[in-house]
Amino acid sequence: MNALFPPMSGERDRKTVAPGAVHVPNWLTLEQQSWLADRFREWTRGPVPLRAAKVRGHEMSVRTVCLGWHWQPYKYTRDATDVNGARVLPFPDWMTRLGRGALRATGHAAADSYVPDTALANYYDEAARLGMHQDKDEISRAPVVSLSIGDSCTFRFGNTENRGKPYTDVCLGSGDLFVFGGPARLAYHGVTRVHPGTAPEGCGVDSGRINITMRTTGLEG
Repeated sequence: MNALFPPMSGERDRKTVAPGAVHVPNWLTLEQQSWLADRFREWTRGPVPLRAAKVRGHEMSVRTVCLGWHWQPYKYTRDATDVNGARVLPFPDWMTRLGRGALRATGHAAADSYVPDTALANYYDEAARLGMHQDKDEISRAPVVSLSIGDSCTFRFGNTENRGKPYTDVCLGSGDLFVFGGPARLAYHGVTRVHPGTAPEGCGVDSGRINITMRTTGLEG
C-alpha cells in the first residue's frame, strides 16, 4: 500500500478553476486507478450495497456506496437506515494519506492536518447525471477531494450563490484529481454528461465512471 501510494508532492500540470478549486489531470497512475477500482468493487460487496439515493422522492441516476459515514439526503449516519440498517465500512487509513497527498498536489494549506472521515464512492453509467448542488451536509468546511476512474465526464463547477452562471465546464478524465475548498468549498457543482468509450485500457473500469470523494464531516460518534 505504501509503495502504491507514496507521499506525493509538487505540481503536476495543475489548473486553478476558481480560487480554492484545482484540477490535476492524470494524478493517479493506471496501476493506482485499477487498484482503487478493485477496492470499489469490494466495497459494493460489503454490508451496505451500492444504491441510488432518493432526493425529494426521486431516485438519483448515480449509485453510491459510503465509507466511514453513510450519506443520505440530507444528513450523515453511521448506519444505512435508508437502505438496510447495516453499519457502513470504516474509513481506511490509506485513504487519509491519499487525501493529504491530494491537498499537497493542489497547494491547499494544512495538508498534513487533513483528516477526512467519510468517502462517497459513486458509479455513473453512461446515462447518469448529477444536478447542480452544494456539498453542505458536513459541519466541517475542510476541502473535498475528488478522484475519477473510467470514462471521462463533463464536470460543471459553478459559483457559491446559485445553480446558474457563472460556471466552468471541466473534462475530468480517468486518473484526474479535483479538489475544492476555501472560498470554493460551497460552490455548486454537478456532472452534465458521461462520455462512453473513453476509459483508458488498464484503469480497471470497462465502462462507466467511478468517482470517489473524500470529505470531513466534523461529526462525532
